Amino acid sequence: MFERFELEKNDSDVRTEILAGITTFLSMMYIIVVNPAILSETGMSFSAVLTATVIVSAFSSIMMGLYAKNPIALTPGMGLNAFFAFSVVLGMKVPWETALGAVFWSGIVFLLLSIFNIRTYIVKAIPK
Repeated sequence: MFERFELEKNDSDVRTEILAGITTFLSMMYIIVVNPAILSETGMSFSAVLTATVIVSAFSSIMMGLYAKNPIALTPGMGLNAFFAFSVVLGMKVPWETALGAVFWSGIVFLLLSIFNIRTYIVKAIPK
């Protein structure tokens, strides 16, 4: 059942992986509350951001484990969220809907850069 994850090859077992997952969740669960608290300062609904944080974190972390076979938990970046909320929306007075649109389009650009492997060329272009 767990052969897909090559636990023996990686010198691990199911118990260790489950404990690691629980430990990771416990160390990161503060984000479930802090992220909506920060973003709700912009006028966004606390409950909507809470729901989105949970769904996106769960989905991306599960996909990272199942698809990539890489036990890395993913959650929103708190520094970027603070910049979004306090510098862009509250500081520069950009409506949160507009700022969120910019975040969406930057995500599309980074996705395209990844799909077409342009990131590799950019990194190689930087002199050592």
